Amino acid sequence: MRLLLTIFLAFSIPENDCSTFYLIRHAEKVRINKTDKDPALNEKGMIRALNWRDFFIDKDISKIYSTNYKRTLETVKPIEVAMGLTAILYSPSSIDYKNFISSNKGEIVLVVGHSNTIPDFVNELINDQVYSQIDDLNNSNLYIVSLCESNISHRLIKVN
Repeated sequence: MRLLLTIFLAFSIPENDCSTFYLIRHAEKVRINKTDKDPALNEKGMIRALNWRDFFIDKDISKIYSTNYKRTLETVKPIEVAMGLTAILYSPSSIDYKNFISSNKGEIVLVVGHSNTIPDFVNELINDQVYSQIDDLNNSNLYIVSLCESNISHRLIKVN
């Protein structure tokens, strides 16, 4: 009996070693001035930001990461307020993914980025090239990545 218990404990993965990452693109942005590199959310985007809040409210998010742009920060603001969290700023071009994964071990994390960064972020987390760039008019993709030691699962769903 003791031997069976020892074997079971040796092969079981502690729950706190498992991480869940939710990754989304920012909500809809103002598209009036094509030269504006940092537009705010439009009315539809503000509604989507509230819908994201409602979606994530029961997900036990422990950390939020956002790029430092109006549209991403406005997307996470309702979630921050509802959960009492403050977004951690990151730069997609300088992130160390191995360090990111290890520093978020056991966490439930929301990452907000852009159509050309979130699929790459997911691909880095899963160590595979599965997801391609998001169409510029698509703001409904939700990528879910679960990492439990060497077990990796991922999926893409649409949330409208």
